[in-house]
Amino acid sequence: QVQLVESGGGLVQAGGSLRLSCDPSGRTFGGYHMGWFRQAPGKEREFVAYIRWSDSATDYADSVKGRFTIGIDNRANTMYLQMNSLKPEDTAVYYCAAVYAYTATRVAGDYNYWGQGTQVTVSS
Repeated sequence: QVQLVESGGGLVQAGGSLRLSCDPSGRTFGGYHMGWFRQAPGKEREFVAYIRWSDSATDYADSVKGRFTIGIDNRANTMYLQMNSLKPEDTAVYYCAAVYAYTATRVAGDYNYWGQGTQVTVSS
């Protein structure tokens, strides 16, 4: 069982930055591909980014490419999502997720474990 805890959300002005963290509650990330998803009110949960455990390869949604960076902080044993140049349309609840599988995917339904979510609000 993997328990994921997100932190770092908040209110920020457009153009600002936030760094989200995902804590696997004492476990390591070994063997798990990790992803970030988000869900805005009235919308479906959508893919943001993933990082593959096997080779640290990353993938991003087109809407965040060049602005967001996903990574693993091995010293802190946390996954992060550095979000720069934030836009009002980035406002959503952000979730981290883990999947123990052959490869990472962009499909939320493929992920086995989810955090509780952290709210990110970007004001214009």
